Amino acid sequence: QVQLVESGGGLVQAGGSLRLSCAASGRTFSSYGIGWFRQAPGKEREFVARITWSGSTSCADSVKGRFTLSRDNAKNMVYLQMNSLKPEDTAVYYCAAARYGGSSSSRSYNTWGQGTQVTVSS
Repeated sequence: QVQLVESGGGLVQAGGSLRLSCAASGRTFSSYGIGWFRQAPGKEREFVARITWSGSTSCADSVKGRFTLSRDNAKNMVYLQMNSLKPEDTAVYYCAAARYGGSSSSRSYNTWGQGTQVTVSS
């Protein structure tokens, strides 16, 4: 089973960009689907984007055209590039893993990172 560590969060002005990284341990990383979720204060955790073990990606309508997802299996890394950030993107961002699985539902993932804070100022 992999372990996940997110990084790359921070404070950015509206319209700016950040790249979040999800670093995974383990030699079977390429067989895992990775999802990104976020949770703002007082709100439920919501789906942001996912990349399957085979490299297909999908994302929430709220971030479509602004966020892109990629993975580097040689480095056991998944990257979430976030452009044109908005104040409503402010949240703690989590990556999650599911072997040969994953979906837009958080229940399909069984391994989670600790999260990284993203704050977008207006």
